[in-house]
Amino acid sequence: MRTQITLAALVAALVIPAAAQAQSTTVGRSVVVEEDAPVIRLERRPEFREYVVRERVPNYVIPDRVIVGTVLPESGVTYYDVPERSGATPYRYTVVNGETVVVEPRSRRIIQVVE
Repeated sequence: MRTQITLAALVAALVIPAAAQAQSTTVGRSVVVEEDAPVIRLERRPEFREYVVRERVPNYVIPDRVIVGTVLPESGVTYYDVPERSGATPYRYTVVNGETVVVEPRSRRIIQVVE
C-alpha cells in the first residue's frame, strides 16, 4: 500500500510539471509559445493594423528576429494599450523591426506577432 502511494506521488510529481509546460517549447535560446487563444483574433487583425498605422507608433529596431518568446530590452521601447475594439487585454503592443507585436508588460516578452 505504501509503495503504491509513493509511486502515485512520484508519477504526479513528474506528470504535472510536464503538463504545465505543454504550452511552450524551448528552441535554442528562444521560447516558442503555442497560440491557443490569440490576443488579437484573426478577424480583428486588419482593423488593428490600420489603428497602429493611424497612431504612427514609432518603430523600435533590435538586432534579433522578431518572434514569439523574444524578450525586449528594459529601456528604449514604448508600449501602448491595445484598443478595446481589438479585444480587451492586459497586454500591450509596440512595433519592432517593422512588425506589430503584442507584449506581456511585466516580462516584456512578445506573445504575438500580428501579421
